Amino acid sequence: MKGAVLVAIAASIGNFLQGWDNATIAGAIVYIKKDLALQTTMEGLVVAMSLIGATVITTCSGPISDWLGRRPMLIISSVLYFLGGLVMLWSPNVYVLCLARLLDGFGIGLAVTLVPVYISETAPSEIRGSLNTLPQFSGSGGMFLSYCMVFGMSLTPSPSWRLMLGVLSIPSLLYFALTIFFLPESPRWLVSKGRMMEAKKVLQRLRGREDVSGEMALLVEGLGIGGDTSIEEYIIGPAEEVADGRELGTDKDKIRLYGSQAGLSWLAKPVTGQSSIGLASRHGSIINQSMSLMDPMVTLFGSIHEKLPEAGTGSMRSTLFPNFGSMFSTAEPHVKNEQWDEESLQREGEDYMSDAAGGDSDDNLQSPLISRQTTSLEKDMPPPPSHGSILSSMRRHSSLMQGSAEQVGSTGIGGGWQLAWKWTEKGEEGKKQGEFKRIYLHEEGVSASRRGSVVSVPGEGEFVQAAALVSQPALYSKELIDGHPVGPAMVHPSETASKGPSWKALLEPGVKHALIVGVGIQILQQFSGINGVLYYTPQILEEAGVEVLLSDVGIGSESASFLISAFTTFLMLPCIGLAMKLMDVSGRRQLLLTTIPVLIVSLIILVIGSLVNFGNVAHAAISTICVVVYFCCFVMGYGPIPNILCSEIFPTRVRGLCIAICALVFWIGDIIITYSLPVMLSSLGLAGVFAIYAVVCFISWIFVFLKVPETKGMPLEVISEFFSVGARQAAAAKNE
Repeated sequence: MKGAVLVAIAASIGNFLQGWDNATIAGAIVYIKKDLALQTTMEGLVVAMSLIGATVITTCSGPISDWLGRRPMLIISSVLYFLGGLVMLWSPNVYVLCLARLLDGFGIGLAVTLVPVYISETAPSEIRGSLNTLPQFSGSGGMFLSYCMVFGMSLTPSPSWRLMLGVLSIPSLLYFALTIFFLPESPRWLVSKGRMMEAKKVLQRLRGREDVSGEMALLVEGLGIGGDTSIEEYIIGPAEEVADGRELGTDKDKIRLYGSQAGLSWLAKPVTGQSSIGLASRHGSIINQSMSLMDPMVTLFGSIHEKLPEAGTGSMRSTLFPNFGSMFSTAEPHVKNEQWDEESLQREGEDYMSDAAGGDSDDNLQSPLISRQTTSLEKDMPPPPSHGSILSSMRRHSSLMQGSAEQVGSTGIGGGWQLAWKWTEKGEEGKKQGEFKRIYLHEEGVSASRRGSVVSVPGEGEFVQAAALVSQPALYSKELIDGHPVGPAMVHPSETASKGPSWKALLEPGVKHALIVGVGIQILQQFSGINGVLYYTPQILEEAGVEVLLSDVGIGSESASFLISAFTTFLMLPCIGLAMKLMDVSGRRQLLLTTIPVLIVSLIILVIGSLVNFGNVAHAAISTICVVVYFCCFVMGYGPIPNILCSEIFPTRVRGLCIAICALVFWIGDIIITYSLPVMLSSLGLAGVFAIYAVVCFISWIFVFLKVPETKGMPLEVISEFFSVGARQAAAAKNE
């Protein structure tokens, strides 16, 4: 995991620069106002220009990142940070300063929008949540160091606000160097553009191993959007069981499943009503059967995590199917890197017709993307003599991503999931037609005795029970069906590469469903009170006597406020560190459901403290405790999780576009809250403002409970598939 961790740390420097800038302008504006004799309106504009810049750039950052890539946008962000810092260092007047703040805001908008996407697309699913908490940690760390710098400079006889703001250029140079020389392009974006060999090299670097065929296959399947996905259930056993005479059932019952690596296949028997996913998809869980408002999608995700092994423990290898070692088929261990001899296959199997088509390799891939393994079905019944040579050839080419000979490595795709394909024959003898399906398998954690009662064969420990998401492969091409291709090989990703934003995909039910979750949680986060509490903190700490204490040791009021802000930010860091630990253990949903009630209680106590006279000392003590608890719980849950969720729940082809929409909502909400807070304070008073925030937090908890699923440890592609299934189930429930 070392490669992915280092890449995530380097990418999160963009958020470090955002935190640095936010704290620096908060301190520097005190001196800017005096030096340039600013009116209140102009003072607000100087501070707000970065916010305006971030909002403007966000409107186009997502679609452009889907077009150009994630890495180029991070490079542009670092350049904008650097230029903004230089111009602020020079600023001869307020107008140039506003221009510099606008450039700085562009850099902030790109970093805040795209760093979570980049980390999600490069991180292993087992630690994706922890790594995506790094931007929150880096941002708070940047604020702490910046406040310390401003505090130190404030102690000098004549503090220079230009120097305060210009220092930003120094860390931005480091960020620029890392984006140019260290950060790779997102492998998921590379696959979406058909650049397969580049994606494979990046994955090998990020995962620290040569064998990444399983994850490469997953990334290819992630190119699909929507589709008619069904939930099926199987009892799965090793392919060798047929040879040993121990079969799962009758010939008619058996299905052969193919894995993503050379010689990897299993036999499966369809069953009904055994898996938690299947039961949840049909009936819902016992907990929410009586809750008509509960989103079916939440139930589906929850059924997975009831059985999911804890992330972050053990090795990177998938825990799916503990007996996989005995389930590998006896295919030849060495795979030749041959070109697809389509004419030879045509001569050997002229009577065999498929429902999809093949595509030759291009410069980015030396062998077919979908090899002849996927065209083969080692038939449950003995094959006709004319197919013998085909099957012999296919056993030599049973890898999704052909390449140099490699031993079978990690076959899982993360979070206890396995990627497989099945080929179902139909039609008359001599004119067979096949149906090719992609399957995401998830082992169900049931006892061996229960497996035995289902399979009813000796040695039941060799068999496992699995739920399956079954759909068309992402590269399936309806346009090529009429060409009567040989075998179910699909088009190459380069032929389906997205050249621009896929606006039509936003209308797909699963994407719309995800947008509702993403936009909803971003809006509610902004109105949950963090800005108001930040605004009120200096007043609270002043009442607590902290500023008086500092003045006694010779620290002026301005310097004292900077030191207090540094201390407040410092308190956040260990809490964010704890959140990093829990993000992939407890999960995003559980952290939100646990921390939001603490926010509500803290706000209610602040309301009571504003209305009831407890005495100065007691009031200051209670208020200080509530503010500290609020900050700590916010940065553990509601601070990082909305961005984490938004970077996980959208399909690869439209992830940049969708997260830009969510980020735009975030920035607009930030602007509304920032400029409405003084008005609300003057009209409603402090108690009224905090009461509104408490109500919003309560609404947030209900929204999370009913609408936000648990995504910990799940591959991004599986998450998108679940949203698609959940959206259709929600539509069906409404129709009923």
